[in-house]
Amino acid sequence: MNNFLLNLLEDRDMRKGIHPEYHKITAVCACGNEVELGSVDKEMKVEICSACHPFFTGKQKLVDSAGRVEKFMKKYAKHLNKNSSTAA
Repeated sequence: MNNFLLNLLEDRDMRKGIHPEYHKITAVCACGNEVELGSVDKEMKVEICSACHPFFTGKQKLVDSAGRVEKFMKKYAKHLNKNSSTAA
């Protein structure tokens, strides 16, 4: 039974003219890391890769680009000051 299935699979070829071309390319990350892979695209640029992603590197970058801490302190300044004066 196995030989029968193998013979069926060997006789089947991909249809011509409907599949995209497969290229070996180099994907370039924003950090400068390059990874060779296969793709139907001619080139690939990525923003983050395993060399610079915090999950893989174990290094976490805390970036407060929107000023969220200052926004929080401004919003709750009256509440925080009231609690600190009653606690004293």
